[in-house]
Amino acid sequence: MDQLGGLKTTFSWDKNRDHEWFLKSHEARKGTVVPLEKVNQVKKKRQKERTSGVPATCVVGLQWGDEAKGKIVDLLTGEHDIVVRYQGGANAGHTVVLGGEPFKLSLVPSGIFRPQVQCVIANGVVLHPGALLEEIERLRARGVQVENNLLVSNRAHVIFPWHIEEDRLLEKAAGGEAIGTTLRGIGPCYRDKVGRTLAFRVGDLYRQNFRDRVREAAQFKQRLLQCLSGEQITLDAEAIYEEYRQYAERLQRWVGDSTAYLLDAVEAEKRILFEGAQGALLDVDHGTFPYVTSSNSSGVGVSSGSGVPARYLTKVIGIIKAYSTRVGGGPFPTEQANEIGQYIRDRGNEYGTVTRRPRRCGWFDAVAVRYTARLSGVDVLAVMLLDVLSGLDEVKICVGYELDGQRTTNFPAHVDELWRVQPVYETWAGWKEDISQARRWEDLPAAAQAYLRRISQLIGRPLEIISVGPDREQTIFVQGPIF
Repeated sequence: MDQLGGLKTTFSWDKNRDHEWFLKSHEARKGTVVPLEKVNQVKKKRQKERTSGVPATCVVGLQWGDEAKGKIVDLLTGEHDIVVRYQGGANAGHTVVLGGEPFKLSLVPSGIFRPQVQCVIANGVVLHPGALLEEIERLRARGVQVENNLLVSNRAHVIFPWHIEEDRLLEKAAGGEAIGTTLRGIGPCYRDKVGRTLAFRVGDLYRQNFRDRVREAAQFKQRLLQCLSGEQITLDAEAIYEEYRQYAERLQRWVGDSTAYLLDAVEAEKRILFEGAQGALLDVDHGTFPYVTSSNSSGVGVSSGSGVPARYLTKVIGIIKAYSTRVGGGPFPTEQANEIGQYIRDRGNEYGTVTRRPRRCGWFDAVAVRYTARLSGVDVLAVMLLDVLSGLDEVKICVGYELDGQRTTNFPAHVDELWRVQPVYETWAGWKEDISQARRWEDLPAAAQAYLRRISQLIGRPLEIISVGPDREQTIFVQGPIF
């Protein structure tokens, strides 16, 4: 009999247990010993049967955000019933180009452009009600339907004026060590969420004690902000309450229990698309801490941010740029603070969707992306903005790091080590052709094909989508292997 860690790798089953596969087998006799290997095989089979009718897909960025996830979500939305935004706040931005016309989103899921699809802002999001309402009105003014196709979780946390002021003061106090936040109160709101006592969820806006809680929170935050700034700061609790009461009235038609809705949906075998914000390297637990966002922006955040168990997730698409960018502070091993970086920035319009801050630009980092692809359980890759690299004589890929005299392909856990690494590059031939009209793999120049093959090899995941421009039509769907 096999042994594993001193324990017998067999199970003894009782025939009265409700295991259909067991009861139907010739071994369905009381006391029969079933090998563990067979148990595991059957468990896998049953798991596949349970999830085969629920094509729940997650789209997650594998770099420092801004990977053009919105375009992929828009492309995939037509194959799904529900699109879910599960983390982050208005510090994230997605741009979707329809017929040459750009639409910029911050909180509303990118599926909003297809009226038959239900869009959900789930519990893991933090939101400023005023910012959400402004975004809804901008979309409506441009003819986008935002009616019963939007659901806002009553468990999502609410950003208040004191969060925004706290964000500003903390960044100012940090000086040269500032993280480089968008100053929208995201981090302080998440901090209150885990601190619990001063936190407000969307559902709290409709409770009878809302006014009293605003008074209590404003008094405490006023003292805190005065200590941080050394100045006299006044928070008008009554004015804040009245402002948020009006927000609550306007938002009420969209507010509901998104957790119950999504659990009902997966059990009814609805097709769900989870839309990540930011990128996996900004994950608060697994990214380049402390230069990160305040939520789990990798694939690991789906379940906690939506309430949907991971067992229902059947496909993860990792979104990557054909190069690397970063906004704000923090280490960036492949950054090109030179004419190459400026070339990429200008051709790629690398300025923040929300803030318009210029993004730091550099070569593709395969070490970092291989790490985040594994972390997020990625099945396939979508390579975005390949057209931006057209015109360069050569392109480079970081295939390893030199750290304290040692070469490694592991992504460091500590930011101090990441500051010290030196990238090890492979140099590949560039291409001069305009590839924006390419619609098949065969339409791409040989040099571009070789570059993409190498990225796929280094990350260890197949390519499924290649974007050669911002519009829906400027997309190549890879059919079969490319090697």
